[in-house]
Amino acid sequence: MTIAKKNELSGASAYQLILAQMENGMLRPGSRLREAELAAQLGLSRTPVREALKQLETEGLVAHQAHLGAVVSQLDYTAVTELYFMRELLEGAAARLAAIHATPTEIEVLHEMIATDRTLYDQPQELVKRNKLFHQQIYNASRNRFLIRSLANMRTTLMLMAGVTLSVADRGSVSIDEHEATLKAIAARDPDAAEAAARTHIRRAFKVRLGIQNSQSV
Repeated sequence: MTIAKKNELSGASAYQLILAQMENGMLRPGSRLREAELAAQLGLSRTPVREALKQLETEGLVAHQAHLGAVVSQLDYTAVTELYFMRELLEGAAARLAAIHATPTEIEVLHEMIATDRTLYDQPQELVKRNKLFHQQIYNASRNRFLIRSLANMRTTLMLMAGVTLSVADRGSVSIDEHEATLKAIAARDPDAAEAAARTHIRRAFKVRLGIQNSQSV
């Protein structure tokens, strides 16, 4: 393996490892990102870590602050509003296309996912993981690679928001009811109803998100 190829692989590894720490909450919005510390922690040299931070900055996940250097980006109210506006559009489009393209097997899998999720109301962290899987299954059923790519980028940015909406009282069960409404429309091959249900789901999640942000600012 050439040195250039090895560095490329190390850079990709550093990127994925740092991204994973953002997703699991080890690196929270506002956390400082010191090259030397990250390199030692990840068992890599500083060069791939530096390249990973540059890529994350390009994607808006890392920012530079005076006197602090690189930090995990923080989303202000305007950014959160813009993000949920786009999320509603994209999730609605995915559900609409899934109502057209989803196979009977994919619909059956979605039904099974909901049945399992209903046993996890008291496990919000597990519901968060399974919520992502449910949405991803709908994305895949949309059969539109460009939409799927846009949704993947959007979901990466969602990691920058502190707290999870499914941890709010009763949101887990309500969210699953909303998933079921979306799936019912997909199974009925009703694109209009599927899009409407998905968009309603995201609007309600946005309302809960604003409640979390307001409580954190008090």
